[in-house]
Amino acid sequence: MSLDPHRGYDLIGDIHGCAQTLERLLERLGYSRQGGVWRHPTRMVIFLGDLVDRGPGIRETLHLVHDMVRADQALCIMGNHEFNALGWSTPAPPGSGRQYVREHSSRHQRLMRETLAQFEDHPLEWREFLCWFYEMPLFIDAGRFRVVHACWDDELITPLKAQFPDGCIDEHFLQASAVPGSFANMALDRLLRGTDMRLPHGLTLTSGDGFTRSYFRTKFWEENPQTYGDIVFQPDALPEMAAQTPLTELQKDELLRYGAHEPLLFVGHYWRRGKPAPIRPNLACLDYSAVVGGRLVAYRLDQETRLDAGKFVWVDVDPQEAPR
Repeated sequence: MSLDPHRGYDLIGDIHGCAQTLERLLERLGYSRQGGVWRHPTRMVIFLGDLVDRGPGIRETLHLVHDMVRADQALCIMGNHEFNALGWSTPAPPGSGRQYVREHSSRHQRLMRETLAQFEDHPLEWREFLCWFYEMPLFIDAGRFRVVHACWDDELITPLKAQFPDGCIDEHFLQASAVPGSFANMALDRLLRGTDMRLPHGLTLTSGDGFTRSYFRTKFWEENPQTYGDIVFQPDALPEMAAQTPLTELQKDELLRYGAHEPLLFVGHYWRRGKPAPIRPNLACLDYSAVVGGRLVAYRLDQETRLDAGKFVWVDVDPQEAPR
């Protein structure tokens, strides 16, 4: 995707329906509503996906971001929650063993509940937004910087670019992702959900949102990890027994590594806490758990090639947009 090299970009992390908080962040960044659209005289927003689910202002968030994109005031990539919404609504291909791309399980129903409820009286709008989700690229490669919701993996992005030069998938590719082990399944899982590893010793963990998992999210940049605890990248700590378990040489070799000298990379997805700051000089996560009482975070990108801790901008979430 070709971007204006002379324009400044404000990259904003996962919103999850915190529309009022988003408006306060845009005001802090110097944007104002003109003709019904949030605009800045010289800058542009890049949203990192996950506009939907959980928060009380999902419909308002989608309208705000959609209108900015249509007016060339913003770009928005796909997050795993936009992908989930498409999968929930799309029949699975014959022979896949499921009815929909995203199975209608109680867990998935719980994640979609707020979005479906807020559009219950607006079914036509919801169908239009689902069509718009297909226009969200999975990634942006601007040369000097890159944007992806969860994880940059050149071995998957290179063939994706050959198939979808603009990074935007179609319904056929979405349906193909219902087949475990398919290229579509691997690519969407890696780019939108990141890398993970099974917990050792048959252990499980129950996350803060009440889901019990046997896998945990892992770092995709650690240069010399020795234990499971060295590669965990999620809010929920590993059981102590797991954290201290050494990684095997095979596990170390199989880890993805985003190099320290590659272009700047911005991701969301990971529910971070605390004061926003770079992870490394070329890597930033902008998801700081807004919808669970955290912060909505932006990074003000100009011409720098190394991240500047002073260019993170954030607002605390509005109390009325905390979890219900």
